[in-house]
Amino acid sequence: MTPSRRAGTLSRRHFVRALPLALLATGCAAPRQGTGRPGDPIVLTLLSHYASGVLKRALQGPVDEWNATHDRVKVRTRAVAFADLLTTFMVRQAAGQGADILHPYCLWNGQLVQAGVLRPAPSEHAEDITRGYGEAAVGSASVGGKVYGYPTEVQTYALYYNKRLLRAAGIDRPPRTWRELEETAYRTTERDRYGNTLVQGFGLSTYDDSTTVGQTLALLNAAGGRFVSADGRSTAIDSPAGRAVFDLEHRLVVNGASAPGVNVYQAFPSGQVAMVISAGWWTASLKALMGKNYGDVGVAPVPVPEADDKRATLSTGFMLGVDTASAYPREAWEFLRWLNAEKMSVQSAEKGATATRMSTLQVSAGSMTGRADDMRTLLGKEGDPNLRPFLDALGYAVPEPDVPGAQQAKSLLRKNIEALWTGQQSVDAALRSTRRQVDQEMSRPW
Repeated sequence: MTPSRRAGTLSRRHFVRALPLALLATGCAAPRQGTGRPGDPIVLTLLSHYASGVLKRALQGPVDEWNATHDRVKVRTRAVAFADLLTTFMVRQAAGQGADILHPYCLWNGQLVQAGVLRPAPSEHAEDITRGYGEAAVGSASVGGKVYGYPTEVQTYALYYNKRLLRAAGIDRPPRTWRELEETAYRTTERDRYGNTLVQGFGLSTYDDSTTVGQTLALLNAAGGRFVSADGRSTAIDSPAGRAVFDLEHRLVVNGASAPGVNVYQAFPSGQVAMVISAGWWTASLKALMGKNYGDVGVAPVPVPEADDKRATLSTGFMLGVDTASAYPREAWEFLRWLNAEKMSVQSAEKGATATRMSTLQVSAGSMTGRADDMRTLLGKEGDPNLRPFLDALGYAVPEPDVPGAQQAKSLLRKNIEALWTGQQSVDAALRSTRRQVDQEMSRPW
């Protein structure tokens, strides 16, 4: 799923320092590529964070299918925890042990390209990707206008709301504008006679990246703003749109509609939060946690400042690309085309319906890809209606910035958001601090 933990960065000047520990931790023996004798198959290594559970099983299925039907090229999967993934990519590259196929979080793509880790997609594959995916997914998999891989998991952000809590407050539909969002948040907030909050109207939470940065950037995009400038050299959050978002969040906290110290992943399913902005992967978790009470959950587009404003939100994602160190790039790209672009029949859908293996894989794990046609086929008319707003958002979402230093810039933004929400900084101070710190980070040589 989309990452929620902070991930560190590793520049080239830190490679050697990190080598022994990272190689020991990940067991990085050089992948077997065959003995070189005639008839010996090529073995491609695919490195991802799908290390356990449903995602590991979902990926292994098509890999086993490929290996059973292809004699000349075989694929072997390796996995590490997400928190170690970026470091592992960089360290193995420095050691000359890079995997053939990489599955990075798209936020890191600029850093990986700058470090010479990712190979640009050949023209025929780049055309495949540009034709087959939505604009946000293609943007996530591109650096400087050049495509570097096939988008896999794509997450868009929308507004989750508790229909029962809204009805109890006399509200019959989810908010569409920021004014309605505030009014709904205040009306659904509940306190006991001692002033203790029983229900938060809007769930601002310092729990992880998604609940802080993800939610804030979704609102920023909805206001027409951006986190990073078009040239990737500075932050753009200290703008009228950025100020409007910070002002909104500050008011919600100060006026008691939000309690940032609460874990919304627990509070929302237990009916203690009326609304929260989050990504589409959460629907599957909520179903499992809430059981029949999942019927209380609704999803709507992220509210916009004014009723006639154009919709926008945040998208995050991963992609599969080929390492520059791979001795078999042509074979690696062919496997990726088979996995991500070749259509196969879908038994659970209407007769004759088809979808890619990757889309089928992601839907089986409760996620989505950026192929809107596949998602409509796989989700179907009888699918969870709460997924529809996330699918619609593929057409207007804005991808995370993927310039070099984007991960550290995101971490700095999170610290300043938390300082704002917890009363350590004013809106002005948070904007100034974010601009100063992020601009300094973006100006570093990578």
